[in-house]
Parts: sequence; C-alpha cells; structure tokens
Amino acid sequence: MLCMRRLQAKVHGLYSSRFSHSALLSSQIINPCYEMEDQTTHVREQHKFDVGNLQQYLALKNIVPNNGTLTVRQYSAGQSNPTFLIHTPSESYVLRKKPPGMLLPGAHKVDREYRVQKALFSTGFRVPQPLLHCTDAGVIGTEFYLMEHVKGRMFRDLRLPGVSAAERAALYVAAVEVLASLHSIDPATLGLEDYGKGPGYCRRQVTTWTKQYKAAAHKEIPAMDELSDWLMSNLPSNDNEASLVHGDFRLDNLIFHPTEARVIAVLDWELSTTGQPLSDLAYFLMPHYWPSSLNLLSTMGSLRGVEGVPTPKDLISIYCRCRGIPASLPQLNFYLALSIFKVAGIAQGVYARHLLGNASATNAAQFGHSVEPLAKVGLQIATSPSSSPHADSMLFLQTAKGQAVLQQVKDFMRQQVLPAQEEVRAFYSKHANSPQRWHTPQVIEDLKGKAREAGLWNLFLPSACGLTQLDYAHIAEETGRCLYAPEVFNCQAPDTGNMEVLHMYGTEEQKKAWLQPLLQGEIRSCFCMTEPDVASSDATNMACTLQRDGDCFVIQGRKWWSSGAGNPNCKVAIVMCRSKTLDANNRHADHSMILVPLSAPGVNLIRPLTVFGQDDAIHGGHFEIHFENVRVPSSNIILGEGRGFEIAQGRLGPGRLHHCMRAVGLAERALELLCQRAANRNTFGKKLYQHEVVAHWIAECRLSIEQTRLLTLSAAHALDTLGSRAARKQIAMIKVAAARMACEVTDCAIQVHGGAGVSDDFPLAQMYAYARTLRIADGPDEVHLSSIARLELRDQLKAAQAKL
Repeated sequence: MLCMRRLQAKVHGLYSSRFSHSALLSSQIINPCYEMEDQTTHVREQHKFDVGNLQQYLALKNIVPNNGTLTVRQYSAGQSNPTFLIHTPSESYVLRKKPPGMLLPGAHKVDREYRVQKALFSTGFRVPQPLLHCTDAGVIGTEFYLMEHVKGRMFRDLRLPGVSAAERAALYVAAVEVLASLHSIDPATLGLEDYGKGPGYCRRQVTTWTKQYKAAAHKEIPAMDELSDWLMSNLPSNDNEASLVHGDFRLDNLIFHPTEARVIAVLDWELSTTGQPLSDLAYFLMPHYWPSSLNLLSTMGSLRGVEGVPTPKDLISIYCRCRGIPASLPQLNFYLALSIFKVAGIAQGVYARHLLGNASATNAAQFGHSVEPLAKVGLQIATSPSSSPHADSMLFLQTAKGQAVLQQVKDFMRQQVLPAQEEVRAFYSKHANSPQRWHTPQVIEDLKGKAREAGLWNLFLPSACGLTQLDYAHIAEETGRCLYAPEVFNCQAPDTGNMEVLHMYGTEEQKKAWLQPLLQGEIRSCFCMTEPDVASSDATNMACTLQRDGDCFVIQGRKWWSSGAGNPNCKVAIVMCRSKTLDANNRHADHSMILVPLSAPGVNLIRPLTVFGQDDAIHGGHFEIHFENVRVPSSNIILGEGRGFEIAQGRLGPGRLHHCMRAVGLAERALELLCQRAANRNTFGKKLYQHEVVAHWIAECRLSIEQTRLLTLSAAHALDTLGSRAARKQIAMIKVAAARMACEVTDCAIQVHGGAGVSDDFPLAQMYAYARTLRIADGPDEVHLSSIARLELRDQLKAAQAKL
C-alpha cells in the first residue's frame, strides 16, 4: 500500500496553509522559486510513451481536441511516479503514471492518489482537480491519471534564498496551517473510512519501511537495523489516533500563489493513508534537526540559523492551536526518528532503482551514499530527544509571524494611530453634549480602512490571523498605549469576546448573520451580563429570564454596563439569561446565552452610565438596557439552553487576558509620561526625578510592569498550550495583578503631574478610570483571589498525594 520510492526524495520537507499572511507581506516578495514550467525537461528515454495514443484517448474522454497539437514534457525532479506536463493550444494538464519495469509490491499506487485527491477536491481542500484515471496500460504502457495544471511557485531549496525573512516566515506558517487543516478532516466524511488501516499506524510504518529497506538493500547497514529495532521498541502510546495523513508533506510538495504567501495546491499523495497525524508533522519538522554536515543534494542544507524560518516550537504551537490540541508532544523524538528512517528507506529504494536502470531522476546514484549517515542521525535523535537545534534561549518568544506582525503594528501605531490623538480628542470635546459623540470619528474610520488594507485586522482571533495568544499578547500591549487603538485593528472589547463566542459556539446561520459582519467591521456588538438588581459578582444571581414560547424565546429583565451599546453601529447583543431550572443539582446549568438584535421590539436603551463622571463615549458608552418581553427566534440560542456558563468560561479566558495585555501597554505609556514630566519640571531647586521619592516611584513602576508582563505572557502561553480551562489559575492571577499594577503606575504618573494629572489636558485621568474599572470588570479582584486560593490548594494537595 505504501511505496518506498518517493517523487522527490530530497530529504526535507514541509509546510502548508489555511490562512494567508499575504496582505501583510505580498509587497515584499522576491520570486526566487521555480514556476512549474521551469522544472520540466524533454521526456527521458526510459519514460517515453506514445503521445498519439494518449491524445486519442483524451480526445475520446472529451479532455483535448482530436486534431490539436499535444506536447509532453517531463518534470525534472522526482524519484517515484514519473510526472509530465501536457500542453494543448488552450490548456495544460499534469499526468502521473507508474514507472516502467519491475516494481516493489504495493508501490506506485496511482489509483490511490487519484482517489484521495478527488475526495479532497470535493471538500475545497487545496489539491489540483483530478480529471480522469486510466487503468488501461495499452494507452501509454502503464496505469496513469490526469489532473489540472496549477500555476504557481514551487520552492526546491527549503532555505528559500532570496526571500525576505518576513516572507519566509509567512510561507512556513502557511504550510503548517494547511497541514493542520488536512488533519482536521474526518476521513469518513470523504468516503475514505476504508482508505487505510487507521489505528496502529506507527507500528505498521516501522514494519513497512523495514521491509522496503531490506527488499532494496545493496549491502548490510547495522545502523539501519539498530534504528528499526529502537523504533519498534519505543512505539508511542497514542498510536490509535487516525486521521488522513499525507505521508510526504514537504515544502517542495506545495504550490504557492504566484505573489502571495498562500498555498494553492498540495501535491504528491502517493504515500497518503489514514493514521497518526503527528508523523506528518514530524516529517515536516525534520529539516530543523538535519545536521549541516549532511547534504543529500545541493539544495538541501540544514534549516539551522536561517533567518525567518520559524522554530520547531513555533510551528508545533501553530499546528496544535489550529487543530485545537495541547502543544505538548512528549514523544516527538520517536516521530522524528521514524521520519529519518523513512527517508533512509526511500533513499535506499531510489538507489536500488538506479542499479536496475529505471530510476525517475538523473541524480539517483547519489542516494546510495546517504543511507548510513541518515540512520545514524535517526539514532542520535532517538536517544537525544531534547537536542533541538532551535532551543529557545528566552522565555515566551513570539513566532516569526508574530514578530513580523508586531513590527508592522508598532510602525502603524507610530506613523498613523498616535499622530491622530489630538484630532480624536477634538472630536469628542466638540460633541461632548450632543448625540454625535456616540458616533465613531471619521479619523478612526479612516485608520480602520488603512489597517485592514495592511492586513492588520482581527489579530486577536487565531483562526483568522494565524497568531497565537502569546503572539497577540505582545501586539495587544502595543495597542494598549492608546485608548482607541484596539478599534483601529478591529480588536476592541466586547466585540472580540463576542466574535470568539460565535466562532467557537455559533451555528453556521449565526455566523453568517453576525460573525461575518463583525469580522468585516461592518457592525458592532455588546455583551449583556451584569444586572443592577443583584450582586453580579456571583453570576448565578442573574435574574433576566428566558422562556420558550413555540418557535421563539421571550426575554425579560434589566442589564447594565453593556459596553459599546451606544454606538449607532451596535446591532446585536449577546444576552446572558436565566432559563427555568434545567438541572436542580447544578446551579450553573440554569443560564443560557442568546443573540438579541438591538432593533428587536422591547429592547430599550435606558441611559449611559458614567465612569468617574465620564460617559466613555469613545468606547460606545456603558448602557443600562431593559428587555421587555423581547421575542427572538429559538435559532438565536447559542450552543443550547443551560450552556451559558460553559460559553462564558470559553469567552472570558481570552477576553480577560486581552484586557491584561492592554493594561501593560497602558502602564508603559503612563510611565513614559511620568518620566517626561519628571525630567522637565523643577521643584525646590532640582528636577523632579532628582527627588529620591520620585526616583523610587520610577523604579517601582518599572519593576511592577516587568513582573506583570512576564505573568501576562505566562498566562498567554498557558492558554496556547493548555487551553482556557487548564489555564484558569494563571488567567485569574494576571487579572488581579495587571489591574492593580496599571492603577498603581497611573496613580504615580498622576501624582507627578499634579493638578494636570487629573485634568483632560493629559490622558492620565481617563487611563486611571480604565485601569480602576478593570479591578471590577469581568469579575472583581476578590472573586479571582478566591479562585486562585482554591486552585492553589487543589494543586498543592495533588502534589502532596503524588509524593505518597
């Protein structure tokens, strides 16, 4: 079923993508790669066939005209199934066939390639469209299939010379995201449940490649036998997971868009089957562990030290986030060693075909000398699982893609956002007492358009931008330096939390109606949870009711602190309501979340609440809203009745963290203002900073900011690697620490500014109001402290029991 001889055994690998970073980077692209046509030669003598027969057959199938010119060229790369570019005057196609001569059993199954590509193409996954499969060897001498010719870029040198570091990072990120999307497909939905044997894939792989190697071996190589024995003795415990695997997922098996860092086709499905998806990921990562001294071909140098190429840790994090799985891969060394063993087996097979005279490529003779060095590398990786060449020397590093986006955000903030502050301030000052204050100033709308054009849009949502929470932590800190900056990037609360809810829990109908317009920035939203008549710090107290009436739900109750509701573009609210008791033994099973259009009859915006006397119009205000017998379709319920707290936990984890990230940026800005004031003002014959008390404030502020930043990044890392539920202690800790720190730093800055600090001449008063509100918003400090204590006691008791 699996074949030892691979089309392009240039031992390296990998990468593909569901999301494109092209909007950010397409202008930086240099084209160092090959167009598909640039990789063809005249058909080699051993692979020639009757072109006239092929034309007649394709004409009979209505693929090509019977009387037109048909030309055939062979792709120069390739070690397994020969591949050809078919040209007609109007169209181009690609043909893959079995090689001539005696073949190993189970090898070169072009029918399997055709089947899997046809199934994947039907789902929209990025493969060339398969057009026909021919089993009649009389046509061109062997079985073959035909597919569309996809025009784009193919990279043969995995180091991508001539490509900018940012573009290089985007290409690798795009690749790993496509791999994750492939592994997220259920084979049964494609009719491929019988495509492979599924569970036990790793055991079968070791057995298969051992047999393939021994069948083609030209001499005894003890290292290969030793590596085979180690693999069989160290099979992973999770070998029962089965998804669709590519089997040879490498960068040079991908076609990228001609000008964008976007995968448009994944090629070469000869080794595809169902089995353990981590084998694909390890094969993709293999070049990172490749010793620089071992070059199978001139274009196959190690990826160590190549600027812009993401580290294995970064790529694993992106892959796991896209699949929604923990980023801890304790047996990665097994999968890497298996990949090396597989490549060694492939190299042996290529060399064996060279000896038989039916190799598909002219450089096949080189592969015989690589088998033993490969086996030794595999053994080294197997016995040294922590020897990553890219081990991080710093904590909480961004991915390469995150670093590129952060730099663009910093540039955009400096060049576009911060210079507009005075114009924004003038707008709200001018309209302070008119309804116009609830509208978004045109200058902010213009900035939003520019940010979107630059690709700096929806950066908070991993599925939309390909960034981790740790990536976004650094970016959100930067946007926290200006109160309206998050809106410029469509990353403002509460819309971010609402979009996350709809993305994670919404139906397709709900996503189409509300999520897509929110992602496009066409509408705004609010979140209605807190109530004026109960102590909302205990969310089970909420009294706003939800009652089914036929095909509708009826909502009755009062909410307040509904942030953003005053903006005329706010079109929908997510409302937390109390259903009738669904589970008498679970007080957290009575509440539901439902989508309520603000235009629905019975929805009444009563008044904007003030924060320290300010109506916070720049954020759309914080409104009291009454729901008086509001009827909405039952299809507006999110996830289902009684699932409100489950949704809240998923929403509030990232949402709370985003607030903390921004609070660090706010504190940095406050400290900047403090230092500027302290350096420019004199009291009692010396500069303010020369007074010891002020100098100590500056030092204490720096200490607090740095401590909080590390705690914030730790929480972001936990959210990426453990998930929202497992990271709740870290999130609770930072929720308390960040708000306290931002209050203290801003308070020091106000004190140094004196009377000016509490005026509107500086942003400090508004910043303090925001920071102080954080100690209440999304749960007061006291609730989080209780949670931290409970979780800490649980962890301590578990640790004590483990020692017994």
